[in-house]
Amino acid sequence: MEILGVDIGGSGIKGSPVNIETGELLAERYRIATPQPATPQAVADALKELVQHFKWKGKIGAGFPAVVRGGVVETAANIDPSWIGTPVCKLFTKVTGCDTHVVNDADSAGVAEIHFGAGRGVKGVVIMITVGTGLGTAVFIDGKLVPNTEFGHLFYKGMIAEHYTSDAVRKDEDLDWDQWGKRFNKYLKHLAMLTWPDLIIVGGGASKKFERFSDQIKVNTRVVPAQLLNEAGLIGAAMFAAEDL
Repeated sequence: MEILGVDIGGSGIKGSPVNIETGELLAERYRIATPQPATPQAVADALKELVQHFKWKGKIGAGFPAVVRGGVVETAANIDPSWIGTPVCKLFTKVTGCDTHVVNDADSAGVAEIHFGAGRGVKGVVIMITVGTGLGTAVFIDGKLVPNTEFGHLFYKGMIAEHYTSDAVRKDEDLDWDQWGKRFNKYLKHLAMLTWPDLIIVGGGASKKFERFSDQIKVNTRVVPAQLLNEAGLIGAAMFAAEDL
């Protein structure tokens, strides 16, 4: 079964048809710059352009950087506030003419890692953390998604956790990888104390540099880098659309 997987981010909207049985991308990823301001109609029009590029007529799965509950956007931590209350599934379906299912972007990346990556076959509690502009999280129990967890927004050291240890903070404060790794380790310890996971998967841009900070990770659970890297969001979004996970 083939579904168009889309990853909607703050700087780019990327997509490719996905074979959901194998997790394979069936075409080279196509990228469109995220419009600024990234209002609902502007993003929907950009998604339509991507759909037209592939001459796509089937189902679409899209990862989106917000809590999406019942097809409606509920939060706007790192996106335009005009999204709050937007029926995003209905909007995208109307503009593209294709049945479109939308899921939180960290959840979509996690779905891919659970089925085809570092979390495949792992029982118990698995937490995927996507490290980028913020900290996205996805939680699975015996492979089943617990949607829309926001553990990147835990309060830690008097602030929201992603304001302490996201990749954007590393760059803004010019932290080297050891310095940042120590901060990230403190966050992981705090998260592990609350959730007692059997596995933590580190995704997002930081997963490509895992070996540069892994020596600082001293958590009482296994911590591994994601395996699917930039393709995870597309693959997981397509699988979400297929299975309504």
